[in-house]
Amino acid sequence: MGAGGSKSTTDLAAKTAKAEATPAEQQAQTPPPAPAPTAPAAAEVKPKYKVVFVLGGPGSGKGTNCARIKEQFNYEHLSAGDLLRAERESGSELADMINTYIKEGKIVPAEVTVGLLRKAMDSSSTDKFLVDGFPRDLMNLECWNKEMENVAEVLFLLFLDCPNEVVVERLLERGKTSGRTDDNAETIQKRLVTYENQTRPIIEHFRTLDKVRQVDSNRSEAEVFADVAAHFA
Repeated sequence: MGAGGSKSTTDLAAKTAKAEATPAEQQAQTPPPAPAPTAPAAAEVKPKYKVVFVLGGPGSGKGTNCARIKEQFNYEHLSAGDLLRAERESGSELADMINTYIKEGKIVPAEVTVGLLRKAMDSSSTDKFLVDGFPRDLMNLECWNKEMENVAEVLFLLFLDCPNEVVVERLLERGKTSGRTDDNAETIQKRLVTYENQTRPIIEHFRTLDKVRQVDSNRSEAEVFADVAAHFA
């Protein structure tokens, strides 16, 4: 038989061997399927900052309690007033604008305060914040909602409630050693009027949202903080 016959015999033998192979052997002889295309990774969504607003009249104990919350529950304490004062002293272009508003007796635009709060949050190593003394009025709150709605969640508003006559006594006593120019009887009364007219409505707004945690701060520091801490436990 010629060369052509030899090739036919070889092909037949190969076909026969393949037919007689076990399923496992046939599977081993089959090339693996091409890997499925990998879907592009979804963009990482950054968790929102967790925020607690801390409000109350002047002298109600906001600073004292914020310091203890920070120590015990690892929140970062951001005081709107402190941030503005620090920016005024920085010598920046923004500082000149803040100083101009204050010298003219005008309220610093809410966008400036919210911008400073956002900057402080973005540069922090934590995601939990106490925002002390903010929002002070409706304009503050509207600006916060506009600028921070997508990056921060307000967990609740801590309201430190203290009678006006008590905070007046506290502030006058503090004024003996604080060196603060606003710790005098005339300025204290003006601050209380501003608080009642502009900040109280903000507290009531959050009450309608069931987000107010009210604590009677006309007691000893230990008693007040025991109730405050219960809202963070």
